[in-house]
Amino acid sequence: MSGIDWLTAVGLLLLFEGLLPFAAPALWREGFSRMLALRDGQLRFIGATSMLGGVVLLMLSN
Repeated sequence: MSGIDWLTAVGLLLLFEGLLPFAAPALWREGFSRMLALRDGQLRFIGATSMLGGVVLLMLSN
């Protein structure tokens, strides 16, 4: 994976991460405040699920 590929990946990540705050800031703020109320274990589960989904997508793309 070259440097251009990494920059493309980071650029896409930032693009998708910024869509909801740009398009629906009130909804994003509400979701973020709900996440702040979660316990550490719940956040870890969400993080682990996200990482697993990312790994699956990467494996399917090869």
